[in-house]
Amino acid sequence: MGAQGTQDTAKSLRAISDELSARFYERADVVRTLVVALLAGRHSLVLGPPGTAKSEMARELTSRIEGASYWEILLSKFTAPTRMFGPIDVAALARGEYRQVYEGRATTAHVAFIDEIFKCSSAALNETLGYLNERIYHPESGGEPIRCPLIGAITASNELPGGEDTAAIYDRLLVRIEVGYLADPSNFAALVRSAVSRPPAPTRTTIELAALQHAVTEAVPAVDVPDPIVDAVCTLRAALRRKELVASDRRWRQSVGLLQASAYLDGRPAVAETDLSVLTHVLWDSPAERPVVEREVLQLVTPDAKEALDLADAMDELESQLDAMAGRSREALSDWVIKKAHNRLATAGRRLEELRTEAAAAGRSTAAIDRVTGRQRAVRARVLTEALGMDASMAQAQL
Repeated sequence: MGAQGTQDTAKSLRAISDELSARFYERADVVRTLVVALLAGRHSLVLGPPGTAKSEMARELTSRIEGASYWEILLSKFTAPTRMFGPIDVAALARGEYRQVYEGRATTAHVAFIDEIFKCSSAALNETLGYLNERIYHPESGGEPIRCPLIGAITASNELPGGEDTAAIYDRLLVRIEVGYLADPSNFAALVRSAVSRPPAPTRTTIELAALQHAVTEAVPAVDVPDPIVDAVCTLRAALRRKELVASDRRWRQSVGLLQASAYLDGRPAVAETDLSVLTHVLWDSPAERPVVEREVLQLVTPDAKEALDLADAMDELESQLDAMAGRSREALSDWVIKKAHNRLATAGRRLEELRTEAAAAGRSTAAIDRVTGRQRAVRARVLTEALGMDASMAQAQL
């Protein structure tokens, strides 16, 4: 595949990311990160409560890869390895032959979605680790291990691992993404409308499996990693170690492929500082550590990040105040809006617009600022609907 074909693949993947981001509200960063992980040939974990579109996103993303074999499973403590990797051929067994049927199982999948990954049974644990680590499966009857065509696995869970056995699987999931329920009331209103309306069929971009495989094995590894990026990664590691956040050398090394995949997805021949933002989904073990990692990473990416994140903290504080006022009278809520919330929200909104303009003019990434702006809009929508009693449609018009 030539340079033009490589560019076309990246362009198609960007279109797919945009289309999925439009379909799944408040999931733009999740979608992009899943695409980056797939391009890097790495596995990801989507961590969040039930009903947050984890499996639907995985299915929709994989369905855009023409020719790809997709497999999914919901694990439990009783899931046998043969259910994952190939059941026994009963007809052959009746003839005295012991064979497994691999078609349609993990052993033949290019992309796998494994739900409730940390409920993996002890019987299936070693085979699952081999599958994720080395893309191999050892047949029940012995013999040569089977090479699996897996590009990447998307896994999901409602909770973090609770024991040492599943912690080994957790360590193999390079990318970790938190999702929650919709925060913006106007997005929730749009979700409700989507259940009863029939919107026109959306644009549906696809790519060929061979094009994706070429990107993973050839194009992404060819992306240059300049010395200033290596220096930035070393700086980040030192900053996190000072805060007692230590990632393994293996995790740091594997994260380089994510940086290359991020640059490739954006159509660039070399990694840039903006690509470092993907590391916010790599360098934490518990969700409590994620904000610290995010702040350290984004301060490397853009000088605007610290002020934007400070504004995000202010939005969190306002939302906590709103939650604490649940059950108060409409008069008390209105008084709080007039005296505190309105001015702080308006000031934050104006400053975020200024920061975005400055960043765009300097050619810097606006992703972090855009995300905080989305947070500001979500909190403002909550204030309008819950404190002032506006309906969601009116609130949307005010944003």
